[in-house]
Amino acid sequence: MSLGITWVRDWVTESARVVAEHRVELITLDREIGDGDHGENLDRGFSAVMAKLGDLPPDAVPGDALKLVATTLISTVGGASGPLLGTAYLKASVAVGKEPELDGAALVAMLTAARDGAVLRGKAEVGDKTMIDSWTPAVDAAAAALADGRNEVEILQAAADAAAAGAESTEPLIAHKGRASYLGERAIGHRDPGAQSSALIIRAAADTAAADFVPAAGSEN
Repeated sequence: MSLGITWVRDWVTESARVVAEHRVELITLDREIGDGDHGENLDRGFSAVMAKLGDLPPDAVPGDALKLVATTLISTVGGASGPLLGTAYLKASVAVGKEPELDGAALVAMLTAARDGAVLRGKAEVGDKTMIDSWTPAVDAAAAALADGRNEVEILQAAADAAAAGAESTEPLIAHKGRASYLGERAIGHRDPGAQSSALIIRAAADTAAADFVPAAGSEN
Protein backbone atom coordinates (compact mmCIF):
# COMPACT_ATOMS: atom_id res chain seq x y z
CA MET A 1 0.00 0.00 0.00
CA SER A 2 2.09 2.88 -1.23
CA LEU A 3 0.07 5.15 -3.50
CA GLY A 4 -0.32 8.32 -1.49
CA ILE A 5 -0.24 12.06 -1.96
CA THR A 6 2.95 11.96 -4.04
CA TRP A 7 1.24 9.72 -6.55
CA VAL A 8 -1.86 11.92 -6.74
CA ARG A 9 0.31 15.00 -7.29
CA ASP A 10 2.20 13.17 -10.02
CA TRP A 11 -1.05 11.95 -11.54
CA VAL A 12 -2.46 15.48 -11.68
CA THR A 13 0.79 16.81 -13.13
CA GLU A 14 0.88 14.11 -15.79
CA SER A 15 -2.81 14.68 -16.57
CA ALA A 16 -2.08 18.36 -17.16
CA ARG A 17 0.84 17.50 -19.41
CA VAL A 18 -1.10 14.92 -21.42
CA VAL A 19 -4.12 17.20 -21.83
CA ALA A 20 -1.84 19.97 -23.09
CA GLU A 21 -0.09 17.56 -25.46
CA HIS A 22 -3.41 16.33 -26.88
CA ARG A 23 -5.17 19.71 -26.77
CA VAL A 24 -5.42 20.09 -30.55
CA GLU A 25 -6.55 16.47 -30.98
CA LEU A 26 -9.33 16.99 -28.43
CA ILE A 27 -10.34 20.26 -30.09
CA THR A 28 -10.55 18.48 -33.44
CA LEU A 29 -12.62 15.62 -32.04
CA ASP A 30 -15.01 18.07 -30.41
CA ARG A 31 -15.22 20.24 -33.52
CA GLU A 32 -16.47 17.22 -35.44
CA ILE A 33 -19.44 16.53 -33.14
CA GLY A 34 -19.59 19.36 -30.61
CA ASP A 35 -18.56 22.92 -29.88
CA GLY A 36 -14.88 22.44 -30.61
CA ASP A 37 -13.76 23.76 -27.24
CA HIS A 38 -13.17 20.59 -25.22
CA GLY A 39 -9.38 20.56 -25.56
CA GLU A 40 -9.07 24.27 -24.86
CA ASN A 41 -11.36 24.14 -21.83
CA LEU A 42 -9.70 21.10 -20.33
CA ASP A 43 -6.22 22.51 -20.86
CA ARG A 44 -7.24 25.74 -19.15
CA GLY A 45 -8.75 23.79 -16.26
CA PHE A 46 -5.69 21.64 -15.60
CA SER A 47 -3.41 24.67 -15.95
CA ALA A 48 -5.46 26.28 -13.18
CA VAL A 49 -5.15 23.10 -11.11
CA MET A 50 -1.37 23.13 -11.50
CA ALA A 51 -1.27 26.74 -10.31
CA LYS A 52 -2.99 25.69 -7.09
CA LEU A 53 -1.37 22.32 -6.49
CA GLY A 54 1.46 23.87 -4.54
CA ASP A 55 -1.03 25.36 -2.09
CA LEU A 56 -1.80 21.97 -0.58
CA PRO A 57 -0.55 21.75 3.02
CA PRO A 58 2.39 19.49 3.88
CA ASP A 59 0.08 17.01 5.59
CA ALA A 60 -2.32 16.76 2.63
CA VAL A 61 -3.71 13.33 1.77
CA PRO A 62 -4.96 12.01 -1.59
CA GLY A 63 -8.52 13.10 -0.90
CA ASP A 64 -7.39 16.69 -0.37
CA ALA A 65 -5.69 16.80 -3.75
CA LEU A 66 -8.66 15.23 -5.51
CA LYS A 67 -10.97 17.79 -3.93
CA LEU A 68 -8.71 20.62 -5.10
CA VAL A 69 -8.86 19.26 -8.66
CA ALA A 70 -12.64 19.01 -8.40
CA THR A 71 -13.30 22.55 -7.20
CA THR A 72 -10.82 24.04 -9.66
CA LEU A 73 -12.21 22.24 -12.70
CA ILE A 74 -15.77 23.13 -11.76
CA SER A 75 -14.87 26.81 -11.43
CA THR A 76 -12.65 27.15 -14.50
CA VAL A 77 -13.74 24.68 -17.19
CA GLY A 78 -16.61 25.68 -19.42
CA GLY A 79 -19.13 23.48 -21.17
CA ALA A 80 -20.25 20.15 -19.81
CA SER A 81 -16.79 18.74 -19.09
CA GLY A 82 -16.05 20.99 -16.11
CA PRO A 83 -19.08 20.01 -14.02
CA LEU A 84 -18.86 16.37 -15.11
CA LEU A 85 -15.17 15.85 -14.42
CA GLY A 86 -15.31 18.10 -11.38
CA THR A 87 -18.10 16.03 -9.89
CA ALA A 88 -16.15 12.86 -10.70
CA TYR A 89 -13.11 14.11 -8.80
CA LEU A 90 -15.27 15.38 -5.95
CA LYS A 91 -16.99 12.03 -5.45
CA ALA A 92 -13.61 10.33 -5.73
CA SER A 93 -12.24 12.53 -2.95
CA VAL A 94 -15.17 11.58 -0.71
CA ALA A 95 -14.64 7.88 -1.46
CA VAL A 96 -11.00 7.88 -0.33
CA GLY A 97 -11.67 10.15 2.64
CA LYS A 98 -8.66 10.95 4.79
CA GLU A 99 -6.70 7.79 4.04
CA PRO A 100 -3.00 8.67 3.63
CA GLU A 101 -2.36 5.78 1.23
CA LEU A 102 -4.60 3.95 -1.21
CA ASP A 103 -4.61 0.20 -1.64
CA GLY A 104 -6.27 -1.69 -4.47
CA ALA A 105 -9.71 -1.65 -2.90
CA ALA A 106 -9.46 2.10 -2.32
CA LEU A 107 -8.44 2.67 -5.95
CA VAL A 108 -11.45 0.70 -7.18
CA ALA A 109 -13.69 2.67 -4.83
CA MET A 110 -12.15 5.91 -6.08
CA LEU A 111 -12.71 5.03 -9.75
CA THR A 112 -16.22 3.80 -9.05
CA ALA A 113 -17.16 6.96 -7.19
CA ALA A 114 -15.71 9.10 -9.98
CA ARG A 115 -17.76 7.23 -12.58
CA ASP A 116 -20.89 7.39 -10.46
CA GLY A 117 -20.39 11.13 -9.96
CA ALA A 118 -20.21 11.71 -13.70
CA VAL A 119 -23.30 9.54 -14.22
CA LEU A 120 -25.17 11.44 -11.53
CA ARG A 121 -24.31 14.78 -13.09
CA GLY A 122 -24.73 13.86 -16.75
CA LYS A 123 -27.44 11.18 -16.57
CA ALA A 124 -25.56 9.15 -19.20
CA GLU A 125 -24.92 5.43 -19.47
CA VAL A 126 -22.71 3.15 -21.51
CA GLY A 127 -23.56 3.44 -25.20
CA ASP A 128 -24.61 7.10 -25.06
CA LYS A 129 -21.27 8.18 -26.63
CA THR A 130 -19.94 10.09 -23.61
CA MET A 131 -17.08 9.87 -21.13
CA ILE A 132 -19.04 7.11 -19.37
CA ASP A 133 -18.05 4.81 -22.22
CA SER A 134 -14.48 5.13 -20.91
CA TRP A 135 -15.16 5.29 -17.18
CA THR A 136 -17.43 2.25 -16.85
CA PRO A 137 -15.11 -0.22 -18.60
CA ALA A 138 -12.27 1.21 -16.50
CA VAL A 139 -14.22 0.58 -13.30
CA ASP A 140 -15.20 -2.94 -14.38
CA ALA A 141 -11.62 -3.83 -15.34
CA ALA A 142 -10.21 -2.41 -12.11
CA ALA A 143 -12.71 -4.40 -10.04
CA ALA A 144 -11.85 -7.57 -11.94
CA ALA A 145 -8.12 -6.98 -11.43
CA LEU A 146 -8.69 -6.45 -7.71
CA ALA A 147 -10.67 -9.69 -7.51
CA ASP A 148 -7.80 -11.48 -9.26
CA GLY A 149 -5.38 -10.30 -6.59
CA ARG A 150 -3.55 -7.81 -8.77
CA ASN A 151 -1.54 -5.01 -7.16
CA GLU A 152 -2.30 -1.31 -7.34
CA VAL A 153 -0.32 -0.65 -10.51
CA GLU A 154 -1.87 -3.59 -12.30
CA ILE A 155 -5.34 -2.47 -11.25
CA LEU A 156 -4.78 0.99 -12.74
CA GLN A 157 -3.17 -0.44 -15.86
CA ALA A 158 -6.20 -2.66 -16.42
CA ALA A 159 -8.44 0.36 -15.95
CA ALA A 160 -6.40 2.42 -18.42
CA ASP A 161 -6.45 -0.30 -21.08
CA ALA A 162 -10.21 -0.68 -20.72
CA ALA A 163 -10.76 3.08 -20.82
CA ALA A 164 -8.77 3.35 -24.06
CA ALA A 165 -10.83 0.58 -25.62
CA GLY A 166 -13.98 2.26 -24.34
CA ALA A 167 -13.05 5.54 -25.98
CA GLU A 168 -12.44 3.76 -29.28
CA SER A 169 -15.80 2.01 -28.94
CA THR A 170 -17.62 5.35 -29.17
CA GLU A 171 -16.70 5.81 -32.83
CA PRO A 172 -19.56 3.72 -34.33
CA LEU A 173 -22.14 5.00 -31.85
CA ILE A 174 -24.98 7.47 -32.27
CA ALA A 175 -24.81 10.03 -29.47
CA HIS A 176 -27.70 10.24 -27.02
CA LYS A 177 -26.39 13.03 -24.80
CA GLY A 178 -24.95 16.49 -25.33
CA ARG A 179 -24.61 18.52 -28.50
CA ALA A 180 -23.53 15.46 -30.47
CA SER A 181 -27.00 13.98 -29.93
CA TYR A 182 -28.40 16.56 -32.36
CA LEU A 183 -26.34 15.08 -35.17
CA GLY A 184 -28.03 11.69 -35.23
CA GLU A 185 -26.26 9.30 -37.59
CA ARG A 186 -23.78 12.01 -38.58
CA ALA A 187 -22.00 11.39 -35.27
CA ILE A 188 -21.16 7.86 -36.39
CA GLY A 189 -17.47 7.45 -37.15
CA HIS A 190 -16.32 10.11 -34.71
CA ARG A 191 -14.77 9.39 -31.32
CA ASP A 192 -16.30 11.15 -28.34
CA PRO A 193 -13.86 13.79 -27.04
CA GLY A 194 -14.92 13.34 -23.41
CA ALA A 195 -14.33 9.61 -23.62
CA GLN A 196 -10.92 10.23 -25.18
CA SER A 197 -9.83 12.79 -22.57
CA SER A 198 -11.06 10.52 -19.79
CA ALA A 199 -8.99 7.67 -21.21
CA LEU A 200 -5.94 9.94 -21.26
CA ILE A 201 -6.49 10.93 -17.63
CA ILE A 202 -6.93 7.33 -16.50
CA ARG A 203 -3.80 6.34 -18.44
CA ALA A 204 -1.94 9.11 -16.62
CA ALA A 205 -3.02 7.54 -13.33
CA ALA A 206 -1.58 4.17 -14.38
CA ASP A 207 1.66 5.56 -15.79
CA THR A 208 2.47 7.61 -12.70
CA ALA A 209 1.54 4.74 -10.40
CA ALA A 210 4.00 2.51 -12.24
CA ALA A 211 6.71 5.11 -11.69
CA ASP A 212 5.86 5.75 -8.01
CA PHE A 213 4.81 2.33 -6.76
CA VAL A 214 6.75 0.52 -4.04
CA PRO A 215 5.27 -2.93 -3.26
CA ALA A 216 4.22 -3.55 0.30
CA ALA A 217 6.58 -5.63 2.40
CA GLY A 218 6.13 -9.33 1.68
CA SER A 219 4.18 -8.70 -1.53
CA GLU A 220 5.00 -10.92 -4.48
CA ASN A 221 3.19 -8.63 -7.01
